[in-house]
Amino acid sequence: MQSPLADLCEVLKEVKWKAEYYKPSNEAQTREALADGVNVGNEVYLIETKITKKGAQLKAKQLVEKREIITRKKRWEQQDEDIVYSAKQLDKDIVKTTGRAAVVVPDNVLFEGGAGETVRKKLLETTELHTILRLPTGIFYANGVKANVLFFDNREASPNPWSKDIWFYDYRTNIHHTLKKKPLRFDDLKDFIACYNPLNRHERKETWDAEKNPDGRWRKYTREQIVARDKTSLDIFWLKDKSLADLDNLPEPDILAAEIIENVEAGLNSFREIVGALG
Repeated sequence: MQSPLADLCEVLKEVKWKAEYYKPSNEAQTREALADGVNVGNEVYLIETKITKKGAQLKAKQLVEKREIITRKKRWEQQDEDIVYSAKQLDKDIVKTTGRAAVVVPDNVLFEGGAGETVRKKLLETTELHTILRLPTGIFYANGVKANVLFFDNREASPNPWSKDIWFYDYRTNIHHTLKKKPLRFDDLKDFIACYNPLNRHERKETWDAEKNPDGRWRKYTREQIVARDKTSLDIFWLKDKSLADLDNLPEPDILAAEIIENVEAGLNSFREIVGALG
């Protein structure tokens, strides 16, 4: 049976990312994947773009970030002339300051204070964060840990924040998946792909409406609305959990039991982390 990770890679392809997926067939391949820093639960996925495959060009008058080799101090300089670089030079001689990314993160990255809040504010300022896909539990991380996919475009240095509107797709509330009996599949996210509008993501329409469609899963928030939230939290929900109000709409007993186990395990893992931090 194909992994949910592979299906999500197919979804990324549909929204204009080129994603390749493979599962290490032996321990040696697993070690290689770990060494490359891309291993995810023994299942590895790689997202490629045109730049990572073919290289690109730095244009004249473009602002370029440069670093001192010893001090690592950063400075910005205007490019004097066009420079063409290959894919092999990327992240070695050239660190591209523009580009697209789809990053999988657990929920705590969206709401934790301190360093987490600083990272979110920096993300809103220096990149164009435009889409957040909220996924059910157990897709990427350990049982009980809920995942999100953040889609953003990296941008050149600017005195003004790049992020404007952030679109959320809630594929979690009232959604029930299990890794064995009901795993996440490509078809489950077809509506997300349609809402994302890969042909022109600047022409999107909300499916949520407070009066006409309060169950719409696709909703837009402005940067100002996000910044005004406590700790600049991106942990946003607006749909009602029907299982809390409608006892007839509860999931099947095995799914409900699995979710209870996942939540308990997540709580235990949190306590273990606290104990570990206390020494």
